[in-house]
Amino acid sequence: LELPGYGAVDPYDVLLCDGGFIVWDGDTYRDRDPVYGAIGAVEPVSEGVGEEVPVFSLTLLPPGTTPPSRLSQPGFQTARARFWIAEYDVSTGLVVGDPDLQFEGQLDQTTLIFGRGQRLAEYSVISTIARLLERNIGNSLNPSWHESVWPGETGHDNATGLGRAIAW
Repeated sequence: LELPGYGAVDPYDVLLCDGGFIVWDGDTYRDRDPVYGAIGAVEPVSEGVGEEVPVFSLTLLPPGTTPPSRLSQPGFQTARARFWIAEYDVSTGLVVGDPDLQFEGQLDQTTLIFGRGQRLAEYSVISTIARLLERNIGNSLNPSWHESVWPGETGHDNATGLGRAIAW
């Protein structure tokens, strides 16, 4: 996860693997991050149909010392998330060949779950193609947008006296 900065901390990369540690491409992936904890669960990717995009859920088990404000921030939405499958040599600890990129997406929504003996941070991750499916409903009521599509057409510039306000 490539997260934006937090306070005085520069952008923060959460580099996790499912056990031990792996060094790849100059980065060390560990089974536990000091701030975000360990991987609790990874929900399988569900394929989208029509206007739905592939999405899945990543659950992290953060330590009790990490404040909730560090686990969930508005700036996390659209942060880059990538997941690979890699093969490594047990005797050397080195990655064999090139890891296979399984999913590239962006964080969408964060849900923090705190309870007796439970501390979870669930992140829904959507595919980067989600941006292609966003609708710009209402932009056509904006004179600037209208003229960007039809240069010189100023019909929206003098639209006054509307019966009701339309959000745009």
